[in-house]
Amino acid sequence: MCGIVGFVGQGNTKDILLSGLSRLEYRGYDSAGIALYSRPFTVVKAVGKLKELKKKVAASGECELPCSMGIGHTRWATHGKADEKNAHPHLSMHKEVVLVHNGIIENFADLKNFLQEKGYSFYSDTDTEVAVNLIEYFYLKEKNVLKALLAVQNELKGSYAFAIMFKDDANTLYAMRKDSPLVVGKGENGFYPASDVSAFLDYTKEFYKLENKEILSLTENEIHIYNKNGEEVKRSSSVAELDSSMIHKGEYLHFMEKEIFEQPQAVQDTLLYACDKENNEFSYEAFSMSEKDFRDITRIRIIACGSAYHAGYVLKSVCESLARVPVQVELASEFRYNHPILEDGEIVIGISQSGETADTLAAIKEAKKLGAKTLSIVNVNGSAIAGESDFVFYTQAGPEIAVATTKAYSCQLVAGYIFSLLLAKTKGKIGDEEAHILKEELFSLPGKIQQCLSLDSETLTMAKKLKDDKNIFFLGRGLDWAVSMEGALKLKEISYIHCESYSSGELKHGTISLIEKDSPVIALLSQEELAAKSISNIHEVKSRGAKCFAFTMEDISVEEDDFAQILSVPKTQPLFAGSLLVVPLQFLSYQVSLLKGLDPDKPRNLAKSVTVE
Repeated sequence: MCGIVGFVGQGNTKDILLSGLSRLEYRGYDSAGIALYSRPFTVVKAVGKLKELKKKVAASGECELPCSMGIGHTRWATHGKADEKNAHPHLSMHKEVVLVHNGIIENFADLKNFLQEKGYSFYSDTDTEVAVNLIEYFYLKEKNVLKALLAVQNELKGSYAFAIMFKDDANTLYAMRKDSPLVVGKGENGFYPASDVSAFLDYTKEFYKLENKEILSLTENEIHIYNKNGEEVKRSSSVAELDSSMIHKGEYLHFMEKEIFEQPQAVQDTLLYACDKENNEFSYEAFSMSEKDFRDITRIRIIACGSAYHAGYVLKSVCESLARVPVQVELASEFRYNHPILEDGEIVIGISQSGETADTLAAIKEAKKLGAKTLSIVNVNGSAIAGESDFVFYTQAGPEIAVATTKAYSCQLVAGYIFSLLLAKTKGKIGDEEAHILKEELFSLPGKIQQCLSLDSETLTMAKKLKDDKNIFFLGRGLDWAVSMEGALKLKEISYIHCESYSSGELKHGTISLIEKDSPVIALLSQEELAAKSISNIHEVKSRGAKCFAFTMEDISVEEDDFAQILSVPKTQPLFAGSLLVVPLQFLSYQVSLLKGLDPDKPRNLAKSVTVE
């Protein structure tokens, strides 16, 4: 499941849908399709990139017929393999209904059996086809769209966002959602339901957000929203803070490159967002918390996935060092199944770029059920995780289109630094003078990140040495290990080279058996008190034939003879070194991907926003 777009109004529906789908490509997909309301439905689907769908649409004469309504979808396979029959949109058996769907219908097997008993047959392997036939069944039974959709809502278990067209209603587009995002753009010539605002920014910035278990009906000029009881509700529109220029590559070859270079500004914006406008000090209000809320914290549990999980480990290192509060980091996908024990005073922090990550959302809900206070660190205003949390901090990275995160991760680190600093000060672990020094160091980060952007020629030299390797090992101790996990993930996800990160001290406990002649090893060395031990580990792997590379910080002494190449980032407070080390690691990943002829923006099998568990 991945991206939904729709349109009803006056305009070239086909082109609007294809444009919207192109804006949603960053979410990841393996097939795509559109449905146009014309005689009554024209459905075109294709496996592969959007260009394959565009070819089929161009070859279809029916797609050129006048049309004022349509829906489109980019699919990332969950139920059923990536082929044309499983691609969306899906038609009901009697062709009364067509829809696109994001989410997972958990009870689809039971519903499929029910429908088969009613005489329905199925052409695909998807849960979505079950949903569209269930809608048709209730529509034919109720003879009323709203009653049918309310009935379906009561039957479905799981998550869904639907955009739906009915054969008998040539002027109305319907939508409904539960635990999967859906917004509706309001333009001069019609309405644009979509998974996120980027799909319609070329046409409008005004939008409505659909809440859980709400049903939407749209015509060219009217929007009606109904709650789970079928009662119409009034909703004010919002204005997107983004504009279409933010989702274009501009002068850059790829979004990933653009977003790497946007990091100084993104970090600066996040720092300023956290400051009280009157005294320019970091504020509790930036986290929508009070001083008492911070004072009441006795333990911290961080739940996240992927890069956000790695950011959580950096936050653990910084927070325990500054605030002396114990921090535990867990994969959100495992949290609910580990029978979590949460203590009084323990706050659960969910970190997610999109604010829609299904595993993290489910973990936040579980934490609340267990009585814990919850804080989310997200990059999207009004996202599901933000709405579910007691407190929220919005990073100011702006839209991130490349699947592999760069600037959003950097802003998550900064949010963690600020949280740790506030907590340490509130707990009396640091005084005003030390807090001021740390704050000044944080505000120096954008300039130092800017300096790191000049390391791209050095990382290119390293990339050329590594591009043909099959396995790459990353080593670090303490905070360096936390950052090395992100470096390994970044390289593996866009270069398809197997990369693993290990704590340097664990080498002798088994990992060293993997080292052989010319095994590439990348060491992170930014923590002066740990550097000597880490270099000792480098000697161990070097003596077994490894070719070693170092990412270090200025003023940390390393022997050039120990390494094939050394990259140094500007000196900073060691607790904040991750914000600098990660920049050349991002460059390295990007450049290896290019040297291998890959697309760094759209790595295979990956989605930007993982809205299914």
